[in-house]
Amino acid sequence: MEEKILQKNKNGMGMLLLFILLYAAGIAAIVFGGIMLDGHGGGFVPGIILLVLGIIYTAFGWIFFCGLKVLKPQEALVLTLFGKYIGTLKEEGFYYVNPFCVSVNPAAGTKLNQSGDVENGKEKFLQISASGVNSQMISESSKKISLKIMTLNNSRQKVNDCLGNPVEIGIAVMWRVTNTAKAVFNVDNYKEYLSLQCDSALRNIVRIYPYDVAENVDTTGDGVADEGSLRGSSEMVADRIRKEIQNKVLDAGIEVIEARITYLAYAPEIAAVMLQRQQASAIIDARKMIVDGAVEMVEMALERLSEKEVVSLDEERKAAMVSNLLVVLCGNRDAQPIVNSGSLY
Repeated sequence: MEEKILQKNKNGMGMLLLFILLYAAGIAAIVFGGIMLDGHGGGFVPGIILLVLGIIYTAFGWIFFCGLKVLKPQEALVLTLFGKYIGTLKEEGFYYVNPFCVSVNPAAGTKLNQSGDVENGKEKFLQISASGVNSQMISESSKKISLKIMTLNNSRQKVNDCLGNPVEIGIAVMWRVTNTAKAVFNVDNYKEYLSLQCDSALRNIVRIYPYDVAENVDTTGDGVADEGSLRGSSEMVADRIRKEIQNKVLDAGIEVIEARITYLAYAPEIAAVMLQRQQASAIIDARKMIVDGAVEMVEMALERLSEKEVVSLDEERKAAMVSNLLVVLCGNRDAQPIVNSGSLY
């Protein structure tokens, strides 16, 4: 569906003034026609003609006001005439179009967890009153399409990662409508369509990655194991989700500008176990670092004692010293020294 931009209809103010003058002329025609019928203005037939024309226009002249359209910046209006798409108004201004044109926006009343871009269920009323005619209320619900950048914050999804662990993840998607004709006519409801494609793309990408770095896992598809993970490669994951969504919504006239992970955690049923696993892994890493440092310190101490010739130690005394130093350096509590006043033998 090709988008047609209407740009030569910014004559709303002139048409509004013209219709007001015509209404005034219609009222004047009714007044003068009544005077002529009374015999004071001369001519029965002209009086009838003026009276009939004035009544007809004042009764049906409000139809022409329906062709007046006002657009603010970053708004668009898709117009159809008797079911045929005739074009889109995109620039801000005061327009006049065929009063029988109908604006179309199937997502006008759709409410998602996103930045507000539709009316809060309110309706606009245009009241037109004429002399001798009852007041009429014409309901005109908003059918304008927002061209602004909007944020869709989809609900959290529970997805299994590549290792089968259930993970809860949520994303925020920044998007905007770039082709109003595709958005209105190619899909039933472009907002719901975008939301569903976000859920689908999120599941497809999350299933490729583990939550944490895991061995022998290929996340890029090149056949080589890498260190990609949901927690450590969030920007890469978000970019792949954005591209996946963009490919799905291209036919709906939507541009996905950015996608960001807003929430990431293990599912509640395994969160406690995974926390213990992370704590155990952290303890092991810390102990490994402590032992490596202690060994280096013991080695340095023995070398310095040998260089300075402070004391001469045989292999047995060196082993006892190494044991004591490692206990002191690797212990969880402060050491309590014991003074040996005798000999080892």
